[in-house]
Amino acid sequence: MTAAEGPKEPGAPAVAQGGTAGETAVETIQREMTVFARRARASAGRMHPELSLVSYTLLGHLEERGGCRATDLAAHYALDKSTVSRQVAALERAALIERRLDPEDHRVQVLHLTDAGRRILAQVTESRRAAFHERLADWPAEDLERFAGYLTRYNAWTPPSGTP
Repeated sequence: MTAAEGPKEPGAPAVAQGGTAGETAVETIQREMTVFARRARASAGRMHPELSLVSYTLLGHLEERGGCRATDLAAHYALDKSTVSRQVAALERAALIERRLDPEDHRVQVLHLTDAGRRILAQVTESRRAAFHERLADWPAEDLERFAGYLTRYNAWTPPSGTP
């Protein structure tokens, strides 16, 4: 493996030819986050074959919020409305969510978890939590806290106003 291909062992710095350490770190972050996303999608399918990572995420959001509109889901996750519509339809067919009229505005339908949706979400969440605990079991507490802080900081970033 050449320096341009990346590190030979986890944690080893890699400097691409002609690139700076910072540029290479960003490339490594991008590559590793892609691997993470692929692994998350694959594990979601193994934990509950009918529940995709997107579906799991939407169910989690509905639980956190106590329900919301499909347009709110699309806006929150920056997803196309048609994508959310397909996911919502599949979750409704599986009887994991239901639509209810908004008590304050009867023109609006709010999505809520069903009892079955809550059970499935709890099962998948527990399986995911166990998988994370297993994977991170030998990490020192300081590393876990630092990693959690970095993820929180990364996910809290918002683009400057006016950026598409």
